[in-house]
Amino acid sequence: MVTLSKAQRELESRPFNLNLLLELHATLLDSVRGRFKGPGRFRTTQNWIGPENRPIEEAYFVPPSPGDLSLYLDRWEKYYHAPELDPLVQLAIVHAQFEIIHPFSDGNGRLGRLLIPLFLYEKKLLPRPLLFLSESIEVHRRAYELGLRGLSKREGAWNHWVEFFLLILGRQALQNTARALSIKKLYEELKIKVIALTRSQFAIPLLDQIFFRPVFSSADLAVAQPCPSRPALNNLVRTLSKGGVIKQLREASGQRGAMYVQAELVNLCEGREIF
Repeated sequence: MVTLSKAQRELESRPFNLNLLLELHATLLDSVRGRFKGPGRFRTTQNWIGPENRPIEEAYFVPPSPGDLSLYLDRWEKYYHAPELDPLVQLAIVHAQFEIIHPFSDGNGRLGRLLIPLFLYEKKLLPRPLLFLSESIEVHRRAYELGLRGLSKREGAWNHWVEFFLLILGRQALQNTARALSIKKLYEELKIKVIALTRSQFAIPLLDQIFFRPVFSSADLAVAQPCPSRPALNNLVRTLSKGGVIKQLREASGQRGAMYVQAELVNLCEGREIF
């Protein structure tokens, strides 16, 4: 993800702040849904969460008014960097506060989920920001939404929210660990197969490139070093396709090259059958 890569690079040279939040929002909404709804700018109008195309009177939740955003975001940023005893509990609160403030006209959910691995990365709890909660949130969407809505409505709601958030965070971490082990196992199996099929000195670099970019054309693989000649590379790709290591998604046509996929890897990463 472009937004995540940008964030990781920025965090290597400066701490997270509201200016970086705006930059990430602009990148996130570039060329996607919401690109006409103030990318890289905090909202200046009142928003709300409720039934589609229904008035604010029927809203489930109404975030703070635009005039109060500066105050709330300043407090949110300060708490983000506060030296709490338990950073995971802190993360649960930081995430909920962001969703409550809902500072943008669009993209709040996507950016709020992106902040989770970034927070863990900046707190040095992850070597890379790669723990995404989107899958777990989708599975538990109803409980997730009710938990957020209830934070201002009932006693003990924050304790309940933190418990729920840490539960899905832990489940996602276990799923990611199992998935990583499965990907490693797949790599070791394919390494043996690719070497046997190609009998080439480029077998392992080629496989590494496929794992880096599992949906690709031969031209995508040509950027790696070391790399065989273009005809030799095309022959290697065809050999892997015939051998069942990769699948062809699209035949070559005119100036367009053929497209291939390492289906098992994509399915493992997605947690479901894509190909």
